[in-house]
Formats: sequence, structure tokens, C-alpha cells
Amino acid sequence: MEASLGALIFPYLLLLICVHHPLARAEDTVSRDRPLSGGRRLVSSGGNFALGFFQPDDRAPNRWYLAIWYNKISKTTPVWIANRATPISDPNSSQLTVSEDGNLVLLDQARSLIWATNITSSINSTVGVILDSGNFVLAPASNTSNFHWQSFDEPTNVWLPGAKLGRNKITGQTTRFISWQSSVDPSPGYYTLEIDPNGGDQFIHRWNSSAIYWETGRWTGNMFTGVPEMALYPKETLSYKFTVNNQESYFVYRTNASIATAMFIMEISGQVKTVVWMESRKDWVPFLALPKAQCNVYFVCGSFTMCTENAVTFCSCLRGFSKQYNGEWRYGNPSGGCMRNVELQCGGNSSRKTTADGFYALAVAKLPDKAWGLATVSTDGCKEACLNNCSCTAYSYAGGCSLWYGDLINLVAPADSSMGQSMYIRLAASEFSNPTKTRKAAVIGASTAGAILVTLIVIIGILLILRKRSFSEVNKVEGSLVVFRYRFQQYVTKNFSERLGKGSFGSVCKGSLPDGTLIAVKKLDSVSQGDKQFRAEVSTIGTIQHVNLIQLLGFCSERSMKMLVYEFMPNGSLDRHLFGSTPVTLSWKTRYQIALGIAKGLAYLHEKCRSLIIHCDIKPENVLLDANFMPKIADFGLAKLLGRDFSRVLTTMRGTIGYLAPEWINGTAITAKADVFSYGMMLFEIISGDRNADWHRKGAETFFPVLVAMRLPEGKIQDLLGPELSADVNLEEVERACKVACWCVQDDDNTRPTMGEIVQILEGLVDVSFPPIPWYLHVLAQRSNFSTEEASH
Repeated sequence: MEASLGALIFPYLLLLICVHHPLARAEDTVSRDRPLSGGRRLVSSGGNFALGFFQPDDRAPNRWYLAIWYNKISKTTPVWIANRATPISDPNSSQLTVSEDGNLVLLDQARSLIWATNITSSINSTVGVILDSGNFVLAPASNTSNFHWQSFDEPTNVWLPGAKLGRNKITGQTTRFISWQSSVDPSPGYYTLEIDPNGGDQFIHRWNSSAIYWETGRWTGNMFTGVPEMALYPKETLSYKFTVNNQESYFVYRTNASIATAMFIMEISGQVKTVVWMESRKDWVPFLALPKAQCNVYFVCGSFTMCTENAVTFCSCLRGFSKQYNGEWRYGNPSGGCMRNVELQCGGNSSRKTTADGFYALAVAKLPDKAWGLATVSTDGCKEACLNNCSCTAYSYAGGCSLWYGDLINLVAPADSSMGQSMYIRLAASEFSNPTKTRKAAVIGASTAGAILVTLIVIIGILLILRKRSFSEVNKVEGSLVVFRYRFQQYVTKNFSERLGKGSFGSVCKGSLPDGTLIAVKKLDSVSQGDKQFRAEVSTIGTIQHVNLIQLLGFCSERSMKMLVYEFMPNGSLDRHLFGSTPVTLSWKTRYQIALGIAKGLAYLHEKCRSLIIHCDIKPENVLLDANFMPKIADFGLAKLLGRDFSRVLTTMRGTIGYLAPEWINGTAITAKADVFSYGMMLFEIISGDRNADWHRKGAETFFPVLVAMRLPEGKIQDLLGPELSADVNLEEVERACKVACWCVQDDDNTRPTMGEIVQILEGLVDVSFPPIPWYLHVLAQRSNFSTEEASH
């Protein structure tokens, strides 16, 4: 399993590949006799980097910066800025030159000093040279390899390959990179990454040069404990080294310069991301984010905001507050936070009760820090204590009273509101409904509640009767779920003795009800919900019915024991038929119907349910087959049942990462298109009958998605099939399935089809063009061709 994990993550790592284009040789040196100004640029000897003046925002024509950027990439991407806090207004009358004392200096139009290297040297005949590594150096004109100063020692927000990030123990100098203030303002922001100043072999993320909000964990020799993915990186693509000696402590990484354009960048939002250039998208693509959770970044959303993980807009104002646009929200920096719509009245002790402030309940993942505690007061006393202090903005009561004064920060939305902790946010009275209307509503509500209560009593009575019948006549229960007792489950499964398998969240056992109905009982190991919430969630899942979704018959919830009872599938899971030790040869007709049925089931989850359900774990192990080999998607309810915890487990789960879309790895929002990607990877396996993971044992040229990418445009469909399928295969269907699989695994989720469209394509109702080869498959195909040509020579 560990081997397959490394193998399956390799295609994602190949997103580091980019295609370079040769450029003509240009001047790479600035000197006292040849200053740099206006639109003139320096270009490194190999053409990789350029140095010159640029402006990040066309709407601010008087803000120019001296910067280094990638020269062969169409999108201007500054990797170092000299004067990031002090822009110049006119590059034509400003200049970068070498001063009489041998320093590099940037002078504005008034010849005032804007920036300088500030080195002390007896050699004043120096020049500045931009190197092909992106390093800008100051060196003697006679020996440019002897650096007096280098930009690698003073990074801005980017850490380039080959640059040391660490501390010089002799000089005391520490290299750190710092975020931009906003997308149009490169001045130093709040977030930094640096080596642990206490001497630990790790790196720390800081906010405002003080608060530590994330650590990489200690260095183990091949990875940081907080970044286990490092152990999986192929060394021929990405290599790294942590050095500790008496002179310095530093970390350095390198990429294969002939095939990779990649860098680490400290984002405005406080995450350090590995980004790679994707030529097909003409943009940088995030590959890895640290920390993975955006909401773990300190003060990421500012005051009086809520951070919601995996949301497109992860920061939002609390009720009663509005955005402070001077905080650069529109430029990707929401840390300015939100401000009150109506100021507090501080009327807690006033006889004018209509002007008193009020509170509303807010569910948060955890209570924020910096609370003041009052242990001896009641709930009402806690509320009054907050009202009696004009600086108090919120309170919470959970066995003790907690009060918050001033701005509220670092509020994170829970995965499920019923799982969060409650705190009460203070607002002015005018932010709440009119008291008279409220009283009327309360009277109406009470009357309605009485009627509803009577109805509920009747319904509960009916359900109790049905429940009583269910134990003796389970197969006759329709439209509702059976609530099983734990002892009953022990009896029908013979004390869980006949295990069918072990899934991601627990074991599955076979059972037989008293009337002979066969069942599969899944014991859940990863559900922490209380009994009431579990019942509510399962009841919702139980209403979802589709011929290609496994049917939930009932459940058991007693104390910490949670079980789901499903219909029994006599032909087991799809993976056993495709990859088992004694695999059953499935005909092409059967495989195609399985692929179509899975697509129909996913389309129902995505498009036909009352609320969208993303499965999050599509793979052959989660597709079960009935007696007629009709596919039924299993565990589809766990995505809803386990909420955001499900995604957190998946990202670290071994053996399923090969089906995960790039979104899971680069930390962007997860949509239904993540299921589409997983379906595409599984469809390759259904067509080939082999695990995609097995390619690493034989070489990249045997990776089936690569074979499809290479031969589909050539029309060599027959070559993709083994001899067991060639007899009865429908080549039109094979081509259709291959096209669908390639469309599903496109790098950009917006270009992937919906599951509804996939159903129409597979049914032959809609024709589909040849897809563009997914980028990482294109790279693998190129590498395969190169290896083949090399072997032939």
C-alpha cells in the first residue's frame, strides 16, 4: 500500500513540468558606466530571469518597483523586489547604478537614495549581475563569481530553488520571506516564514513578527514531521537538503531546471504554497499549501469575521457587520476585517430597555483565545456581566462564563453547526426585530407549536408501531429506516464473525435477518456525533433512493457504537473482480454497463438530490455489484454523515490518493468535479482491468492513462485492450469511454464534464470531441517517448 501511495502521487508531482522557449542572449550586467533605467532590462545569460522596472497595478501609474521576474513565462511574476516599501514614480528618470563606494543603489528622479546594498568593501570596481538562478549579485568586475552581496540573502515573498533559507551563525543574519500587503501592493505584509530562532531544526510561520501560527515540525533526515508529503517526492524532480553546522543552519531545495519551473511563495493570506507554471493555462498552479487549512492562519480574515474552510470566499462578516474596504478586501487581503453597522448602545443597566444591546448565538469550531473567565456566575449573570461593560463584545457559557473584550478574531466556522460551540455576539438593539412583532410571533409560534406537537405525537405513535413490526418483518418495512438494537445485530451477524471486508471507516460483516434477508452491517469507527445528531443525519441519508446507490435499510446507535445496515450485494466490490487474486473476467458489455451505472448514481447525488452530495471517495472498492452485476455506489452517505472530517481523513488516507483530484492536494475548494476526476481515474481501470498504480513497477510507458493519451488521437483503440476483451468489444464504446476518462481528469476542474453530461455521452445521446491531453499525462507521454527513443539508440 505504501508503494502505491508514492506511485500514485507521482503524476501530481509532474505538474512541476514546464516547456521553455529559447531567447536571444541579452545584457545581464549593470555598472556605473551602464546604469539601468526606463524600459531597459537585464536578462540572465540563459534567459531564465529578467531584472527591470515593473508596476503591479496599471491603475496606479506612479508606483514602480525594481524587480526580478521569470523571463520565459508570459505572466509577469516578480520573485524579488528591491524597493517594495518605497515605490518610485518615474522609471525613465530613475536609475539603478553602482555608487562610488561600490554599492548597488536605486535613485529616484531627484537622485534621492531609494534602496542600496549597504555593504562595506575595499573594492569599488563592482558590477551587478542577474544570474540564471534568479539571484542578483554584486561582485568585483574582475571576478563576478565572488559575491559581496546577493538578493538570495534578502528575499521578498518568494523562495527560489537554490536559495538558502536559514541563519548565518557567524553574522547573525536570518533569511525570511514576507507576504505582500495585497495583490497590488508589494510592501511587506503580516506573514513571514523563517527558521526557528530558538535553534530548532524546523521553520515557523509568524504573524506580525510575533504570533506563531504554524510550524513545519522537526527535520527527520528526509522530511519535516508536519510535511510528510516530502518523503514521497521523486528526487529526480525535486531534491532538498537541511544543513546544520557551526557556521550556519539552512534548508535548500532544487528542481530539475531542464523540466521544471516551480517556486515557494508566501501568499497574502498567510499560506506558503508551492506553485508550478502550467503553460496550457498560462498561469501558476498551486501544488502544496502550508498550513493546509487556510483558517489555521492567524488573523487571516481580520476582526469580526468568520473563516469558512474550503469556501470560494473563505472570509465573511459576522451578522451586524460590514466589510472595511480600506482593508484591501478587493485585492485579496481581507485582514482589514469588518466594522459594526450600528454602534453599541451600552444600555445594560438603563431603564429604557428598548435601547439595550442584545445577543445572537453563533456556532464556532472552537472558542477564540483571550477570553476572560468568571467561574461563579450563572448563564444570566454571564450575559449581564457582558452587558454591563461597554467593551464586552461577546460571551459564552459552558459550565463557566467567558467574556471577550474588543475585536473578535480567528473565528472559524464548524464543519456542521450542530457540532460547534456556541458563543453570543453583542449587537445594538436596532439590529434585532421589533419587540412587539416578536411577541406576536411568539404567540403565533406557540399556537403552531401546539398543533405540531399533537401531529408529532401521532406520527411517533405510528413509527413506534412500525418499529415494533420491523424486528419480525424487516423486509416489509418501506419508506422508513429500521432502528436496530446492538444485541439484535450481534445475533443476526453471529457476533460479527463473517467479515466481508474492512473499509475506510470500519469493518463490514455479513448477516441474515430472521426472515432470511441478507444484510451487510458496517461498523463505523470514525463517527463522533451524538445519538440525536447521528439519527437525524442517517434519516436524511435513508431518504435517498436510486437503483445505482446501495440501499440503507436501518441503523444502530447505542452509546459510542454506530452501525449502518445495508442490502447485501452477492457479487461483492468491483475491485475484487478487476484486481483480485483470482479476478473474474468481465466482458466489455458488463464493464460498460458498470461504468454507465456508476455515472448515473453520481449524477443523481450531484444533480437530483435535494442538496448536493459529493461522494469524496470514488474508487472500485466503493462500488458493489448485485447478482446481475448492476453497480451500486456504497458509502455515498458518509460524505454527508462525516462532514468535513471526511475530507481531512481522505487527504491522509493511504491507497486512495490515486483517485483524488488535484484540488485535494493544492488546498482549493472541493466541488462535485472532484468526484468527476475520481470517476475518470476509475474508468481507466475499468477499461484496462488493471490498477493504475501498477505502472510504477514497469515504467511510465505502462501507465494506462498515458497509453490512452498517446493512442487515442492516433485511433489505435484496439491496442489498448487485452486479449480477453478483444472478442466481444465494441470499439465505438471503447473510444467513447476513453474520451470520457480523459475529459474527467483534466487539470482545470471547469473543463471537466458534469456527471449528467457523462451519462449522456456514454449512452450515445451526445457526441464528444477528442479531449486535450491532460497536462501531467502529456508530460508522462513525452517522457515515455523519450525513454523509448533512448532505448532504441
